Amino acid sequence: MTVHDMEKAEATYSGFMATLKWAIPVIAVIVFAVVAAIAS
Repeated sequence: MTVHDMEKAEATYSGFMATLKWAIPVIAVIVFAVVAAIAS
């Protein structure tokens, strides 16, 4: 792997992790709302 490929890979990874930081709590809230709706 060349240095340039590594830079691209690191940029992709950091973007993915930043998205994941926001996506997991949002998904958790949606799941909680669905479970609460089913339980009631």
